[in-house]
This record gives sequence, C-alpha cells and structure tokens, in this order.
Amino acid sequence: MSKYIIILLSIWLIVIHTCTGISSPIQPFTTYKHSTELQQDIADLWWTIDDDEKEIMFELHIKSTGWVALGISPAGGMKGADIAVGWVESSGNVYLQDRYATTNARPVLDNSTQDWFLLQGREKDGWTVIQFKRLLDTCDSMDFPIISGTNTLIFAYGLVDLDSNRPEIDITYHDTRRNTRIIPLRSYADPPSDNKFIGLDTFEFRLNNYLVPSTDTTYHCKIYKAPSGYPLKRHAIAHKIVIDPRNVDLVHHLDLYECDPMAMFNDDKLPDGLCDEIANEIKLCASNLATVWAVGGDVMREFPEEAGYGIGGDYEIKYYMVQMHYDNPRLVLNRRDSTGIRFYLGNELRKYDLGFFTVGTGSSPSALAIPPKVERFIVDSYCPSEATRNFPKSGINVVFALPHTHLQGITVWTKIIRNNTAVQYLFNSEKYNFNYQYQSRLPQPIKLYPGDSFATRCIYNTMNKNKITLGGESTRDEMCLHMFTYYPRMNDLYMCIASNDKSAWKDIMNTSSSINDEQLKQWLLDRSWTSGLTIQWQNFYDRTSRIVAYGRSEHFKSQILPVLPTYEDLKHEICDDRE
Repeated sequence: MSKYIIILLSIWLIVIHTCTGISSPIQPFTTYKHSTELQQDIADLWWTIDDDEKEIMFELHIKSTGWVALGISPAGGMKGADIAVGWVESSGNVYLQDRYATTNARPVLDNSTQDWFLLQGREKDGWTVIQFKRLLDTCDSMDFPIISGTNTLIFAYGLVDLDSNRPEIDITYHDTRRNTRIIPLRSYADPPSDNKFIGLDTFEFRLNNYLVPSTDTTYHCKIYKAPSGYPLKRHAIAHKIVIDPRNVDLVHHLDLYECDPMAMFNDDKLPDGLCDEIANEIKLCASNLATVWAVGGDVMREFPEEAGYGIGGDYEIKYYMVQMHYDNPRLVLNRRDSTGIRFYLGNELRKYDLGFFTVGTGSSPSALAIPPKVERFIVDSYCPSEATRNFPKSGINVVFALPHTHLQGITVWTKIIRNNTAVQYLFNSEKYNFNYQYQSRLPQPIKLYPGDSFATRCIYNTMNKNKITLGGESTRDEMCLHMFTYYPRMNDLYMCIASNDKSAWKDIMNTSSSINDEQLKQWLLDRSWTSGLTIQWQNFYDRTSRIVAYGRSEHFKSQILPVLPTYEDLKHEICDDRE
C-alpha cells in the first residue's frame, strides 16, 4: 500500500514534528480554530481561516523581546518567501512589515502593496505576541499564496527591535534563531493530547518484537482478531500510532485493514509474515482499508463527536490486518519492532459508525507509467455514479481526507461530479508533500449523495528521474490514491480504483498476444523517452479506456470506461491582476 519517507532535508533545518503542546505563558488575544507549537519552549502559532472572506488570521508568540517573523515559503528556505516582520517597542507601540525574500538573504520591503495587516500585539514575560492577518491569495507577485495541501512556514527572531524612527536600521541576522514547519494550514486536524483519553478502555494491535529484515523494502502483514472483551458493540473515539522508538528511521507507514466478514482463520495460528508470501491467506483482508498513518503525519487522531469506529459485540468485522512498511536502504541488521495502533473506546455509543473509502488509480505498471524528465505528467481516474447508488438519500458526510502518492507526486485532488457538473473539490492537495502526509480534517463535513461520481487527478514531476517510474509498492515506484473517512458507514463501498484497459496496452505495443505486468514493465523500461514520445504518452493517458473496480474485497464490481467522462468543470479563481 502506501509508501513514505522518514527524513526531510530542509534548507533551514531537519524537522520531524511530534510535539503538539503549547509553550507560551501568554493567553492569546482571542479564540482560534487551530494552534501548534512551532518550536518547543520558543515559538507557538494560532490561526483561523475565514473562507467567506478568504483570509487567515495568525497570532505568533515567540520567546524574545526583539523582532519576530513568520513567512510562507515555496520550499522551506528564504528564497521566494512572503514574510511578516513585527516588533513591540518599549513604549508599547506595535509595528508590522510586509517583506519578500528575493534570495537567501535579508528580505526586502514589499514595494507593491502592504498585504500583511497588523491587528494588535504586546510584550510580556520575555515573549513577543503579534496578531495579524492577510488574504489567502493576495494576487501580489511579492507574496506567496496559502494554498490547499501542505504549506511551508518559516519563522525567525532577533534579539533587538527595529527602530521605527530610523528606517535605515534593518533586520539583524537571525543566526540560528530560525526554523521551518510544514503543515496544512487550511485543513489541520489539531491532534489531541494523550491526556484527554486517560481512564478510557483501550486495545492495541501491535507487533511483538518483530525482526525487521535487512532488505531495502519490507511489507509485513499480521492478522488480529477483534478484542473479545466487549460483548456489546463499542465505539473507538480516537486512535494513536505507537511507533517503536528503536525504529523511527525504518517505519514508513501503518495501514489497518478490515477483513471481509466471510474471512475465517484458525485463532491459534493467525497469519503473520511477509505480505507477498501469505497473500493467499490474507486475500480477504487486503482490500478494505480502514485507517492509514504515514511518516510526517500526527500520531494522534480524534474522530468527530457524532461518529465512532465500531468494535466488538455484533459488529460485523471480526478480524483485522495491520500492514507495516519498512524502508531500510542502509540494510540495517538486527532491528526488532513493536510498532502498532492503539484505540481509545468511548463510554457511550455515538450516533453513527465511521466508514472509509479510497478512490484513484491502480498501483501496477499497467496503471501507472510516468516518463522521466517531465515537469507535469497528469494521471486521471474516474469513479462512476454506479458506485454510489446505494448511498442513503440523506447522503454521507466526509470528514477526513488523506491524499497519497510517492516521491514524484506534486498534486492530488478529487472533485465531486453531480449531474455531469463538478460541484466542488472533495479535497484538493494542490501542494502535495510526500514527507508530510496528514490526515486532513475538512473544515466542514462534505455531503455525498446517491449517484455522485468522483474525478481524481494526480500530477507528477519526474525532472530528477532518468528512467520511467512505474506503479508499485516501493518508495521509488508510484501510486495515486485518495482516502476518505465518512459517516454513516456503508458496507458495500471501500474502494473505487481505475486502471488502463489491457486491450489499450496491446494496441500501443502492437501485439495481439496476451500480456502480463512483467512483460509490460520490460517493454516500458526499454523505451527511449524523447520529448515527442512523452507528449504522445500524455495523450495516451488522456484518451485511453479504463476499467474501474468498485465495492469491497470479494464483492467488487467492474465497469469499462471507453473514455474518461467529460463534465462541466469548476470555475477557477485566477488573479488576473497579479503583478
């Protein structure tokens, strides 16, 4: 399933975020929807997005009495960053400047318009507090838009203020007093503290000192029986990924699957081994994906108060499978792992059961074949209305989204298509970051109705590749998936996945013989990828027929799409006057 990298080499710092506490002793000026600790005991940030006004309000707290700065960066460094610089003088006067970094040097004053707006500020107990706002997209060439998906924040601070009476005195060099944080500002889930669930019943699915193979890529699968101590159905209201501290550098993802209710096992000898080696034993457990954690995401996840994840009693799911992906390019020996997932059970049943479904493109060479040296290669898929016919008339409510590609992915989105018209994005990760794959909480639940269809797109950049990138499970291969959490649960839809029709491959390979993935893979690897062939390849992907499979495990239905359906698209919001 999904693949993840553990380390991000930032231009400023290496950052792996695990702490979600707040250090500042100063009470914020107002109540915010989101908050996070930017650097332990040094910097905290609060923010709220007003979608109607298309603006964002920040409150930055930094442990310093000098100038403080927060920026939106294209890639984690200074160059191209839109930066707000503020300070509070001893008189109590508060100042804020709109700056732009043309290079990795001191940012200059924005010479076009002032787009960061000061609201208020103060100094107290050695901390500087600045509250300010700006539009999500200012249409200013010296600003950087706050787009959907992951955003790269940079912050820094100095030891002294700027002098409002002497503009020739500029920002002093921050030295090591700076940091980077990657976070989805527009869809952050605000992970709770463990302390919130103290006293609740828990259960875990964890490995038991598993010896991680000294191979580059390992997929390990283990079946677990549902906990037997609950004669009546219970609702899990949160879960935590418990990562073995010995293996932070090896663990890439954890996927939890629900086994089909028809699955039967010997409870004294449940399947446990390399996924490929026990594939026949676990085939009824390998399709119904329930929850995913990926490196870069928060380990705690709390469900909406109106819904919970059913477990025990007469709940139809009796077995579960944990799939672990280990990435071990250094071929480390003798590592044992006890990573797993812990569920927290509420004391009362909630109104709805949570469900999960995934849309996108298959993860095989016949589904994904992306040429090298391409800035934007587009792979589209479509989930037809037949897949949603059994949705309740009142609809279902989508509350979380997790887009997923591998290293080459730069954008993932899914649109809701209703009556041949795109009505809205179900989720748009316009700036996708493989290293930071968050379970994004939607600002408001999105309704889906019977007969809705879904258009999903993944965009890839392969300028750093010299060979074709194929669909597959390795981190160096590619995927195109979009996973959603919703309620009330539907038992007949877990996946809706499209793949290129094999007959289309036979035509392009100029053969009438049957072909398998290995033959196709070799044929693709043998191509010489000229710019002309790359253009032809994009045209092939745009026009080829597809087979769509939807449903659950052994009950999948399939449908052939001779071409991708057309629809009236969303109206794009474009800054026509961007300078």
